[in-house]
Amino acid sequence: MSGKPKLYYFDGRGKMESIRWLLAAAGVEFEEEFLETREQYEKLLQGGSLLFQQVPMVEIDGMRMVQTRAILSYIAAKYNLYGKDLKERALIDMYVGGTDDLMGFILMFPFLSAEDKEKQRAFIVQKATSRYFPVYEKVLKDHGQDFLVGNNFSWADVHLLEAILMVEEKKSDVLSGFPQLQAFKARISSIPTIKKFLEPGSQRKPVPDDKYVETVRRVLRMYYDIKAN
Repeated sequence: MSGKPKLYYFDGRGKMESIRWLLAAAGVEFEEEFLETREQYEKLLQGGSLLFQQVPMVEIDGMRMVQTRAILSYIAAKYNLYGKDLKERALIDMYVGGTDDLMGFILMFPFLSAEDKEKQRAFIVQKATSRYFPVYEKVLKDHGQDFLVGNNFSWADVHLLEAILMVEEKKSDVLSGFPQLQAFKARISSIPTIKKFLEPGSQRKPVPDDKYVETVRRVLRMYYDIKAN
């Protein structure tokens, strides 16, 4: 295992997308192996690569890493996106944790029934605008800086931009009442590595479609229905 990081996941967003975002933000090129069959997944299991029998898995620096949060923390620390001291790291963890909670409501969305999707869409927008976005709006307003932590670009900024764009896919004007976040979105989107990742042809994945859902269900043998919040 050497050279570029290699990502093992489905050809879609899911839990791997935040890892793609963070690597791209750091300017790191990476390779991907897409799971399309149950046999591929079982081969990884039998080879002992999936420590907890789950993907995502990332090969990086001679390691086969699983557990999304561990992978993201390693990448953030390796590429100086994790603050300059323990206090800043704690703030980044706190903001990322909040953003993760919001993104978790969206992660399940493609697997819902049509009826439940409409309920979940409203739930996502309500949570974003009443619980999560007000926090980041206040942070940016109170300290008057360009970034969430220490006035330096960090994992927290990358994660928040990803979440903003995901919620905007559910309601395009969701930031209408958040001027600080509107400016933040424009500012972070213009960072060269981020701008490149947002351009067509990058390794950023599109909104999950029926093919993605069917592949995940088949490979993981998901025979149950996910319910909305």
